[in-house]
Amino acid sequence: MSMKTRAQVTSPPDPNVTRPELRRAAWSSWLGSSLEYMDFTLYTLASALVFGPLFFPNETPAVALISSLGVYGSGFVVRPIGGYVFGRVGDKHGRRIVLIVTLSMMGIATMGIGLLPTYAQIGIWAPALLVVLRLVQGFGAGAELAGASVLLVESSPVRRRGLFGAIVAMGTNSGIFLATVLWTLLTLLPDDAFLSWGWRVPFLLSIVTTFVALAIRTKVRESPVFEEAKERRAEVAAHKVEQPSILVEARRSTRSFLLALGIRMGENSAVYLVKGFMVGWVVTTTGLDSAVVTTGIMIGTVIGFATVPYFGKLSDKVGRRPVFLGFTLFQILFAIPAMLLIETGNPIVIAAVFAVFVGGPLPNLYGVESSWLVELFGSKHRYTFMTTIKEVGSVVSGGLAPVIAASLVAVITDTWWPVAIVLILFAGCGLLGALFAPETRGRDLTTEADAVDERHPLQ
Repeated sequence: MSMKTRAQVTSPPDPNVTRPELRRAAWSSWLGSSLEYMDFTLYTLASALVFGPLFFPNETPAVALISSLGVYGSGFVVRPIGGYVFGRVGDKHGRRIVLIVTLSMMGIATMGIGLLPTYAQIGIWAPALLVVLRLVQGFGAGAELAGASVLLVESSPVRRRGLFGAIVAMGTNSGIFLATVLWTLLTLLPDDAFLSWGWRVPFLLSIVTTFVALAIRTKVRESPVFEEAKERRAEVAAHKVEQPSILVEARRSTRSFLLALGIRMGENSAVYLVKGFMVGWVVTTTGLDSAVVTTGIMIGTVIGFATVPYFGKLSDKVGRRPVFLGFTLFQILFAIPAMLLIETGNPIVIAAVFAVFVGGPLPNLYGVESSWLVELFGSKHRYTFMTTIKEVGSVVSGGLAPVIAASLVAVITDTWWPVAIVLILFAGCGLLGALFAPETRGRDLTTEADAVDERHPLQ
C-alpha cells in the first residue's frame, strides 16, 4: 500500500461542520484577532503622543512615556492569568462561551479608553482608570487568540487546517493595518483637535468591530472536538472513574510545553523586536521620520494578506515543520543583512527591510504556529495548555527581547550587532522547538494524548 493510500485510509474524518458554520467560525476568529491587535497597535501609537501629556502631565516627557508604557505592560501581566482561567473554562464548558466573553471584555475596555476623562478633568483617577481598562483588556486577551485558533482548527477539514488556522494571523494583520491607517489619517488634524478628540476616534470605532464579531460569534457552533470530549468526560463521570488533576496532566505534558514554548518564543519575539523596539531605534539612530518605518510596516502588512493564506495552505501539503523551519532560518540569515541595510540610512531601503519582515516571517510564523500548537496538544486540556504557552511565551519573549536589545544598545552604543544577535538568539529558540517537535499535519484532534506521545498518519 502506498503512503498516499495509507494516509487516505487512516486519516481521521472531517468534523461534522457545514460550510456556513465553518464560514461563521472563520469570520469570528478573524474579527476577534483583529480587535486584539487593533488595541495593541492603537495603544502603542498613543503612548508617546497622547497618554503621556493627557494622563501624566506632571511628569517630564521621558517619565510620562515610561509611565504610559508601564500601563500598557500591566495588561501583559494579567494575560497569563486570564489565559489560564478562561482556558480551564473553555476545556470544561466550551470554547464558544469563552470567546463571547473575552471579545466583550476587550471591546468594552477598548471603547472605554476612548471615553476616559483626562488628568486635567478628574486628576489621579484618569491614569487609575486607564490601568483598570488595560487590566480588563489583558485578562480577556489572554484567551482570545488561542481560543480562536482552537475553535477554528478543531472545526476545519483535516486537510485544510493550516489554511484555516492562518486566518487568525490574517486577523492580526487586519487589526494592525486598520489601526495604523486610522491613526495616520487622524494625525493630520491640527494638534489641538487631535489631542482633544481625534485620538479617541479609533478607540471608539472599535465597538463596531466588537458588535459585528459578537453578532457572528453568538451564532458559531461549538467545536465538534469539544463536544466529543464532553461526552467522554460524562461517561467517565458516570462510571465514577477518578481522573488525574490538571497538575498531574501538566507534568505529563512537560515535553510538549517546552517544545511549544520554544516555537512560541521564536515567533513572538520578532514581533515585538521589529514592530516595537526597532521602530524607535531606527528613527533615533538614522534621524529619519517615523513615517518611513510605518510605511514599510503598512506595505509589509498588505503583503502579508497574500503570503499568510498561501503558506498556510502550503503547510497543509508539506507539513507545519518545513514551513516554520524555512521562515525561522530566513529570519536568522536575514538579521545581519537587515541591520547593514538599515545602516545605509536610505529611506526606501529601510522601508523595504521592515516590509520584508512584516510581510514574510512575522505573520507566517504565527500562521503556521496557529494550527501546529492546536494539533500538538491532546483534546482534554488543549485550550488551557494553549493559552498558558502562548501567554507565558509572550511575556518571556515579547517582554524580554526588547528589554535585552535596548539594554545592549544603551551599553554598546553606535552599533547594530546587539540587535541582530538578539533577533538571532530568540529565533534560535524557535528553531530548536521546531526541530524537536513532531509533525502534526493530519493528526486526530479528538485523542487525549499529546502529539509527542503518538504517531499519526501524515507524519
